Amino acid sequence: MEAHTDLWLAASIVVISLLLSAFFAGAETAFTAASRARMLALETSGDARAAIVNRILAIRERFIGAMLIGYNIVAIGASAFMTSVLTAVFGKNGVIYATVGMSVLVIVFAEVLPKTLAISKADRVALLMARPVAFTVALLGPLAVAIESVVRLMLRPFGITIGEHQSILSPTEEIRGQVALLHKEGGVAKAERDMLGGLLDLSDLSVAEVMVHRTKMRIINADLPSEEIVREVLASPYTRMPLWRGTTENIVGVLHAKDLLRALDAAGGDASGLKVEALALETWFVPITTSLRDQLKAFLAKKTHFALVVDEYGEVMGLVTLEDILEEIVGDIADEHDVAVSGVRPQGDGSVNVDGGVPIRDLNRAMDWDLPDEEATTVAGLVIHEARAIPDQGTAFNFHGFRFQVLRKAKNRITTLRIAPLGPVAGARREDR
Repeated sequence: MEAHTDLWLAASIVVISLLLSAFFAGAETAFTAASRARMLALETSGDARAAIVNRILAIRERFIGAMLIGYNIVAIGASAFMTSVLTAVFGKNGVIYATVGMSVLVIVFAEVLPKTLAISKADRVALLMARPVAFTVALLGPLAVAIESVVRLMLRPFGITIGEHQSILSPTEEIRGQVALLHKEGGVAKAERDMLGGLLDLSDLSVAEVMVHRTKMRIINADLPSEEIVREVLASPYTRMPLWRGTTENIVGVLHAKDLLRALDAAGGDASGLKVEALALETWFVPITTSLRDQLKAFLAKKTHFALVVDEYGEVMGLVTLEDILEEIVGDIADEHDVAVSGVRPQGDGSVNVDGGVPIRDLNRAMDWDLPDEEATTVAGLVIHEARAIPDQGTAFNFHGFRFQVLRKAKNRITTLRIAPLGPVAGARREDR
């Protein structure tokens, strides 16, 4: 009868110990895997449990120490008690029974099961266990602090300092990685990922990477008769037109179509007497190395949308507008007057015909590719950089997991290419003649 009572007592203690062990193991997993951003948002909205979770995570080492202390106390105590009881009942064989039985029970019910449940619903479990965990941390806190001090002393000779959580990634890279992960898991759509990525990239990109190159700028000769200037402005899809005199490098002002139309209306529709250059706005020049973030701030501060980009020698290299920068965030902004020339034409066989002047970033966004844009801005520039030469028409190259074939070439410019993803030889670099 006494042995029977001891077995029931042992079973009760084992069950309670397993429940406590599951609590400690599940709490450690749930709090570690919980989203700090979501908890902060819940705390801001007034959730008291989320505030407790954030306070506990702020003392992560003490929390983990308390959970490990609690887990080991109940697990070791239960094993020792179970062994003593079964040894008394079964003799020496009781040690084997206790070891096997407790190992199975601890692994299944105190480790795998609670941790699996906790990690699958980490935020919910963390909120549910917030108050019990806070009580446990407060109860075992002094012991955890003492053990933490001992651990600090033991690790100090090895140059390891507890509490240094400096990430190898910058905050921007952390956010970018989280967005990419959410996109991969289906939580963020491609368009939203591109917008967030474009916003994070503003400080890393310069105006040189989004500007309209000078070879594609639409400019007007200020010496033309005013009637012809009016016709050119009306025929243009743009509202702001640079004026030049003498040479195209000598920009004397920027003509706004609205200012021209107001002056034309005031003159009763007679364009012959207009002094167009007097209507032009002062030209704003910005260095080619200006970051998009700084240029966006400058646009907002000056309350203007247009600037000419110059190199270190003061030569005009192109123009940049507020729309160009916004398109890096929200994608292409088209209106009823835009010239619909994307330069990216997907083919039926999976390849893509691309104009040489298409920016690599635009191609990556359109096709969801990951071609590098550190060494070149345009697709043609990437091919020239990798080939270390200006390739002839018909030449094909394999690099970065894609096959690039030059379809058309005008003098020293690559005008059209065909790009196709490679199969088993992705990433190989070789030249085919």
